[in-house]
Amino acid sequence: MSGVGPRLALAMLAVHSPDALRRAVQDEDLAALKRVPGIGHKGAQRIVLELAGRLGAPSTPAFDGVARHGDGSVGGNAGARPREQVTEALVGLGWTPRAAHDAVTGVADSVEASGEALEVASLLRATLRALGGGRG
Repeated sequence: MSGVGPRLALAMLAVHSPDALRRAVQDEDLAALKRVPGIGHKGAQRIVLELAGRLGAPSTPAFDGVARHGDGSVGGNAGARPREQVTEALVGLGWTPRAAHDAVTGVADSVEASGEALEVASLLRATLRALGGGRG
């Protein structure tokens, strides 16, 4: 989708899990999409229009591995590892599972080799940067 770069993708994932984004698009929940900084009413409408039917179905509403607050925002992930979380996020944004896995593995290996701890936000940011050719 044009107009959605790494920064907006990060903002979307900072507010919602990939499954919550799928659910918001499927349910045409403009209010949930507008909670993302940088997305207004028209942007939310455009996201729903362009992504309807393209993101796949959300996992079961009863439990998808993510604890949520009443407003749908993410409260923490139930034990999933950073590599898995970031790979799932990238697949939710449209990358193929193989491309997402390869990119995450490359970035995570270099982060671990430098002695730093893997954190979801920093790993996602670095992987999006790598996939986007360093833009962002």
